Amino acid sequence: MLYQIRNGTVSLGGNVILSHVNFEIKGSEKIAITGKNGAGKTTLLRLLAGELDLDSDDKRKGPGIFISRKVTVGMLKQQVFLDDSLTVEEEFKKVCPLEQETEYDCLFTKFGFKRQDKKRALSSFSGGEQTKIALIRLLLEKPDILILDEPTNHLDIETVEWLEQYLKQYEKAVVMVSHDRFFLDKTVDVVYELTEGTLVRYPGNYTHFREEKRKNYRLQQKAYERQQEEIKRLEGLVERFKHKPRKAAFARAKKKTLERMERVEQPKEEVTVFAQEITPLVLGSKWVFESEHLEIGYGKPLFEITMRIKRGQKIGILGANGVGKTTLLKTVSGLCAPVKGTYTLGNRVVVGYFDQHSGQIESEKTIVEHFHDLFPSLTEKEVRSILGSYLFKGKDGAKRVKDLSGGEKSRLVLAELLQSRPNFLILDEPTNHMDVQAKEALEAIFQAYTGTMLFVSHDRYFIKQVADAIMIIENQSVLYYPFGYEHYLEKQSHCAQVKAEEQALIIGLRSVPKAERHQLKELPTEEAYLDWKIRLATESMEKARKRVEFLEETKERLFWEQEGIAEKEFLEVQEELEHCFLEWHDACMEWGNLFFNWESEKTLRV
Repeated sequence: MLYQIRNGTVSLGGNVILSHVNFEIKGSEKIAITGKNGAGKTTLLRLLAGELDLDSDDKRKGPGIFISRKVTVGMLKQQVFLDDSLTVEEEFKKVCPLEQETEYDCLFTKFGFKRQDKKRALSSFSGGEQTKIALIRLLLEKPDILILDEPTNHLDIETVEWLEQYLKQYEKAVVMVSHDRFFLDKTVDVVYELTEGTLVRYPGNYTHFREEKRKNYRLQQKAYERQQEEIKRLEGLVERFKHKPRKAAFARAKKKTLERMERVEQPKEEVTVFAQEITPLVLGSKWVFESEHLEIGYGKPLFEITMRIKRGQKIGILGANGVGKTTLLKTVSGLCAPVKGTYTLGNRVVVGYFDQHSGQIESEKTIVEHFHDLFPSLTEKEVRSILGSYLFKGKDGAKRVKDLSGGEKSRLVLAELLQSRPNFLILDEPTNHMDVQAKEALEAIFQAYTGTMLFVSHDRYFIKQVADAIMIIENQSVLYYPFGYEHYLEKQSHCAQVKAEEQALIIGLRSVPKAERHQLKELPTEEAYLDWKIRLATESMEKARKRVEFLEETKERLFWEQEGIAEKEFLEVQEELEHCFLEWHDACMEWGNLFFNWESEKTLRV
């Protein structure tokens, strides 16, 4: 155990921020702290960094914080430099010995700086650039506990991907707070959720944490409902027999059972939305968009693209700032004329367009009034139900539109857009300025949408959850990949591993006389598709197997429990177990057929 907090409490300004929390860092764990804004995440980081102390607490035994040995702690702070008149080189000489100069140069260039920038004064850099320089300095210090608060801010995707690999290989412990869920998935192996002043530890990455939380919510909700039924039954027996002399003792016994019963708390409402299917009003033609040698840009072309978008596709667009992503969306939607080339929208295609300016709405009306005026055929109950899917629940509906934050306004506009049910959504950064809960709600909604989507986003987790194909714009060209973002990353990783072998092969081919050269071919789409299907079938088979194991354990537990278990629940588990066995069997059969086809295709190719 490297570091541990036992039963710790922290108060600021008379308010309890952390209440009797337990927290631990083992060895070189990579830990994420997650929770709503204002939950106390930064307070916990400051406590770990030694900037805050635990409250004196008579209930706690011992000092509250235990450290196995003398450890160094480094934290990325907002006020990064005491003297910004120094040059970068002068600042780094304080922490960087000569033997680290190569690593220093590598880190400096990986974060997007040029070597000559080391001669510049710190004051000449922007706030975001100064934060990056402070992060580089912190990585060079290599503290035993590295504390990072939103480390991916001000970083482009390429730098974030490099930082992911660096932190995974970092030999010491890391504790971080980040809203970049994909970054957390790639780097952390433990997640602590901070809610209402308490901490709960979840082993695994961010996605595993979300799955476990949902599972725990469902189990606690079932336990709560089951206990409420039992309480109602016992109260009915007491009320029925308490005035009957022959049954009075029986009623008193049941009343004591009620009093001794340890109550199960009702779980806090899980805000993640499981949206119903959203179908466009008009189906539209098979090919939603087609272009031929279409040059995108303003006067001067940024790139040329020839493509077709099929009905039902959800395509995410990636690329650095300034490459033309937004210009492409405006051209496809008809808001910007192309430099050259032709394009057409399919028959009966209805476009719904959202960009960064769409959320700049002002109105004195409440959210419910504003939405109801746009869709007068809906009842108030239907309006509130729809708005609830976009996290405008209960009293939120009474807020005035003009008082909403930027993220809330964007959510409201997206609710209006989807309620109009176009068949082609074109979205530019739809999740900007939104917290994690809002992003997860929109992910569920866009997954339930059956129309076509073309969208730009810097949120890789959002792209992973929504897109079934991606486009990468770089070096004035466009790469189209027909599968999801994770599959693309897997292929990229594989390509990086064999890059040296490919280079050697190319050199060898160039040395062969021209007449004898063989053209290098790309991996056929059919083969890539089959490879992808096998992977999906394997995941489905494994998921079904785990569900069967869980149900077997649940069935055994229900069988041996003597009180408070209804026969109905046991039979439900038995029925679901049989259904899951069939799913598992089907998944195994599908995997076997796909693998046989793959082997056959491989044999034919040879």
